[in-house]
Amino acid sequence: MASYQPVRDAMIELEKSLDDQESLPMDRRLFVQALTASATVAALRTFGADSEAGVEVTIRSREVIGPLPHIWEECVGSDRAAITLRESWRQDIDRARTELGIKRVRFHGILNDELGVYTKTIQRRDATPNFRDVAEVYDGLVARRLAPFVELSFMPSELASGPQYFGFYKGNITPPTSYEAWGGFIKEFGLFLVNRYGLAQVSRWPIEVWNEPNLFHAFWTGSQQDYFKLYKAAAVALKSIDAGLKVGGPATASTDWLPEFLTFCAQENAPVDFVSTHIYPGDNQRKLFGPDSERALSAVVPDALKNARSKVSASDFPKLPLYINEWSSDSPALIAHVLTEVLGQVEMMSHWTLSGTYEELGPVDYIIADGAMGWPQMVRGIARPSYNTYRLMHALGDQRLASEGPALASRRANGSFAALVWNLAEVVQAGGIPGANPKRDVTGVTKRVSVTIPDMRPGQVMHVSYVDQERGSPLPAFHQMGSPRLPTLAQIDTLRRAAEIAPPIPSRLDSSRTLTLTLPPEGVALIEAA
Repeated sequence: MASYQPVRDAMIELEKSLDDQESLPMDRRLFVQALTASATVAALRTFGADSEAGVEVTIRSREVIGPLPHIWEECVGSDRAAITLRESWRQDIDRARTELGIKRVRFHGILNDELGVYTKTIQRRDATPNFRDVAEVYDGLVARRLAPFVELSFMPSELASGPQYFGFYKGNITPPTSYEAWGGFIKEFGLFLVNRYGLAQVSRWPIEVWNEPNLFHAFWTGSQQDYFKLYKAAAVALKSIDAGLKVGGPATASTDWLPEFLTFCAQENAPVDFVSTHIYPGDNQRKLFGPDSERALSAVVPDALKNARSKVSASDFPKLPLYINEWSSDSPALIAHVLTEVLGQVEMMSHWTLSGTYEELGPVDYIIADGAMGWPQMVRGIARPSYNTYRLMHALGDQRLASEGPALASRRANGSFAALVWNLAEVVQAGGIPGANPKRDVTGVTKRVSVTIPDMRPGQVMHVSYVDQERGSPLPAFHQMGSPRLPTLAQIDTLRRAAEIAPPIPSRLDSSRTLTLTLPPEGVALIEAA
């Protein structure tokens, strides 16, 4: 891999001089030009391809077209409740809250037996609810100024109708023996939350019933109607505590069951405050769109969510928020493309998962597996390209600017400019299991992206930050050290430093008010200006 560090260091030193370039001696001006050329050549050599015909982007920096909600910061996914007690997980989430602006965390298994939600004592033969360990989980989030996206799963053994389980941690996936007893237990759970954390706070926590009940014998052994009964019993119990508590579902995979669920809620007077569902680029297109679907992977999530929004709009609850609390990609440009395309369709896009402290399918014997990075954005503090893409997106402002081409442009509260541009490639994405496909098949080439900002002056200094599979990635350093499955502490520290986003590179708009960037397949770039 070509080294960027000398170029970066020199460019940083010259940044202040660039603000008054006309006063520079000719030799220094030529040096700046040489540095810029060196960076471009290094990039082309690194990514091993000449660029194709350019991609055109136009951004109208004075034309605000509406708000830019950071729907990707509303929530992030995790493994299960007990994993949040691990030090490595807590270090990862601490960093994400600061660097990504994450507000909530969603995980499975808050009612799992491993948290001891029912306890038998010598004094009492009957098991009684015990939320001691549940409190430790939620206390850890609240102490970090994070909120849970509460997922009511799985069935406590004391209430379960059978011994079927999900995962090595044995989350019981059977219906309750008594829906009345289930409702009573959920009421006790809700009262515990309100009494401990206060109604004002808990009423801002979405409470979702179950996880992916449409995946029969994976997460639920009952029927669709059994799930609807489970949902109503929980929703009615929570609303009996206070009408302000927010409850929703159906938490299905592949945007399934939405019309049926909302029809049930309308006909059975079941409370519902939001609709939640999941979608992945690798989900079955025939199931989503019909037998003849041959969409690009980059179109699967946007098209599925347009359909999901239309189903909600056509229901008896047309104004309900739509929360996508599981989706994922490991491709920087695909992340940027999908999130831009679904703006206005959904109120939340929660990436599954943040941390590689992850045991849903059992403990693994590696930290980073070569070629099979899977869904997590970070592991043991080692940022992956997906995490760093969200870092760049966090730098966007809250007002959206008009743009054409692969770009998401914004104005910040202080009036400064920030825009993300990308080189979209087709990347095979696993449909259901993180890292299930160890081979990344990428279709795309390096491109020159010409970004024209007609409302800015020629010579305006811009600052550009890059993320792709080489920059803002631990992979080059990982390969250089021989791809160890279990890196030493010193190697982990090296990988953490290697995965950092490099300092922004200053450049200028040319006489046509255009900035030309070289982006490899999947690459993204953040452009900033005062």
